[in-house]
This record gives sequence, structure tokens and C-alpha cells, in this order.
Amino acid sequence: MSLTLRKLEELTDRERLCVTVTEKEFQRQVDGLSKLLGWLTYHTHRSDRSPAGFPDSVMVRGKRVVFAELKTERGQLAVAQYKWRDSLLGAGAEWYLWRPSMMEEIIETLQSTVVSQPTPHRAEGS
Repeated sequence: MSLTLRKLEELTDRERLCVTVTEKEFQRQVDGLSKLLGWLTYHTHRSDRSPAGFPDSVMVRGKRVVFAELKTERGQLAVAQYKWRDSLLGAGAEWYLWRPSMMEEIIETLQSTVVSQPTPHRAEGS
């Protein structure tokens, strides 16, 4: 059953945390994790003065550059974010759509030293 169809009281503690975390809180978690793992991390704090749709986080370590769009469990990509996604993936960049429930995958991605291409499900907009 979809999380959107279940009442908050029926969720497990982990599901409740993932559903209630804000994008700003999630951004802090990803920033802290990436720095802990040795990544140089950039996040635009005033997105209203930046190109629309540019990914939330850019992380660099060694020969890897990772672009990550961070969304809440229910957040959806905007049209401009799809354009950036498509352009970056088309150029061979690592681009990810990450949600709070994906923390294990995020850790795995950031711990890896191998340049990888996101699988289609990680590059989807939902």
C-alpha cells in the first residue's frame, strides 16, 4: 500500500521519519554525510538567484562528480529539473533523485569509488 494512502499513525517509525522530514533537513543530512565521506559539496542556498531546476547538491571526490536532486517522499520534479536531469545524464554525468527513504542507497553511492551511471529507476522523476 502506498504511503500516501496510509494514515500517519499506521506507519513504522522509519516510514514516519521519512514522510515527515523536510527537504531542508534532508539536505543537511546529505551534506553532512558527503562531507564525512570526503566529498567537496556545493549547495545553492538562494536558489531564486540561480538557474531554475539546477540540482540541489553537487559533490566532487577524486574523479567523480555527483549531481543530486533531493526531494521529500512526496516531492515531484519540476519541468526545469527534468531538463537538467536529461542534459546531465545525456552528457554522461552521475545524476540522482534521492529521497529520505533512500539513505542506504545514498550511503552506498557516496562510499563507492567507482564512477557509476544511475540505473533508470534512480533517474526517474517519481
